[in-house]
Amino acid sequence: MFEIVYILLNRESVTAKELAERFEVSTRTIYRDLDTLSGAGIPVYATKGVGGGIKLLERCTLNKLILSEEEQSEVLMGLQTLKGARYPDAHQVIEKLGSLFDKVQEDWIEVDFSHWGSPKEEKDKFTIIKKGIINNQCLQFEYLSSYGEKTLRIVEPVKMTFKGQNWYVQAFCRNKEDYRTFKITRMRQIQLLEDEFEIRQILPPTIDKQVEEVRPEEWIQLKLHFNPNMAFRVFDQFEEEDVSLLKDGSLEVNVRYPRGEWVWSYLLSFGDQVTVIEPLEIKEQLRQQAHAILKKYSY
Repeated sequence: MFEIVYILLNRESVTAKELAERFEVSTRTIYRDLDTLSGAGIPVYATKGVGGGIKLLERCTLNKLILSEEEQSEVLMGLQTLKGARYPDAHQVIEKLGSLFDKVQEDWIEVDFSHWGSPKEEKDKFTIIKKGIINNQCLQFEYLSSYGEKTLRIVEPVKMTFKGQNWYVQAFCRNKEDYRTFKITRMRQIQLLEDEFEIRQILPPTIDKQVEEVRPEEWIQLKLHFNPNMAFRVFDQFEEEDVSLLKDGSLEVNVRYPRGEWVWSYLLSFGDQVTVIEPLEIKEQLRQQAHAILKKYSY
């Protein structure tokens, strides 16, 4: 949107079609951006007919009457985060606005949403999802559920959320006709569709809210003992108030999770550095899994 203003400051008039082609979005998106700019106090307007187009009122400048010094710095800092997240053309916009505001903005942030050792395809996921959210375009992908079931989904993406060491997409799923939360690592063959969507009046519940709605019988309370050398991971992955230091130096963790196979699978990631004290059902599941693993590697 700020690049649109920059273009209009240097041109008498420009059409919505020209802007749409430049930014690779629809004309509907351009007009929506113009409404946002107008609501923010930028004197932008559109005229029809011969010689018509999108224009700024004469003698309009981006001076302190529109943006204060602090707001100018915040705009440039916001663009730096987009650049860090590899948003297309963010670098060019930073240079233009930095010159326009007469400010020099140093690179101070680098954001990489993918996990360590990710292939290029994994990093591309975030660019595709990000475009879908910003441009209100549907996504199509194959989703692998926690039960190993594969389904083809078409969704209206709303936002990306980082929770519990993982990235998720919250979206309205057209298959289920309701909002769903998708773990990004389980999304395969993501495609950005031409199909655009209008933001729905009812937004998705937060992930925390979804967890709160889990029925009491679907929760499970665990008491875990971790070896002292796992302290770094314990404090990384559990709340400090859930952790107690025992006399022998080990760490006791009391935590509550939604019930599911993922619980014992997660505990297995700690290897022999964790001991389940309670409940008995989780101890039994771990025993069975350990026995199955031992059978695989018995000679």
